[in-house]
Amino acid sequence: MLAQAADVAAMPHVAIGTKFNERPATRETLGQLRQGGFTLYLRHGTTDNSKADRFPAVDLNDCSTQRPLTDEGRALAARVGRGMRAAHMPIKSIFISPLCRVKDTAAAAFPGRKVQVDPMLMYTGNLTDAQKAPIVDHTRRLLAEPVEAGSNRLVIAHAPNLMDLMGYFPKEATLVVLRPKGDAGFDYVASIPPDLWADLLPAERIK
Repeated sequence: MLAQAADVAAMPHVAIGTKFNERPATRETLGQLRQGGFTLYLRHGTTDNSKADRFPAVDLNDCSTQRPLTDEGRALAARVGRGMRAAHMPIKSIFISPLCRVKDTAAAAFPGRKVQVDPMLMYTGNLTDAQKAPIVDHTRRLLAEPVEAGSNRLVIAHAPNLMDLMGYFPKEATLVVLRPKGDAGFDYVASIPPDLWADLLPAERIK
C-alpha cells in the first residue's frame, strides 16, 4: 500500500473518484512520530456548511466572506492539539492556509504557537485545474521536503488540496501522517481521524 500511495503522491493531479485506502494510525505510529522526521497534514475542524465561501469575492481579511469554523470545530481542534501534545509529537514548524477556518483551527489546537501563513496553501475547491496547479505543486514540495530527526513539520489546510494531490479527502480534523522523501515525493503512512485519539491515548490525557 505504501508503494501505491507513493505513486499517487508523485502524480500532478488525481481525479475525483480515485479510490484511496485510509490506514488508521496505531500506537506504534505514535512512537515513530516521537522520533520525528515526518510531515503531518491536518484538515481544519468542523465548519458551518450553510455559509459557503463567497467565491470569487473571498476577502482573506474578512472572515464573514468565508465558511466559518463552528464552536464544535474549535473544540475538536483543541482536542486534536491536546492529543498531539499528550503523544509527545515534536512540532518544529507549522504552516497554515490563509483562510480563517484554518487560522482558527491553529489557534485552538496550538494556542500561543507561532505559525507561518502560506498563501500557496489556499483552498483549491473553487479553482480551475490551471489555478490549482501551482498550489498543488507547492504543497507537494512542502510535504516532501525532508524533516530533521527529532522534529516534525505540520501543515494545516484543506481536504480538496490533498484530494488534488494524492486522491485522499480526509474528514474534518483528521491528522495525516506522511514520510517525506525529497525529490522522490512522500509516502502515505497513516491517518488519525478525530475519534481515533481515544483508542491511541488514555482518555484522561486528552480531555
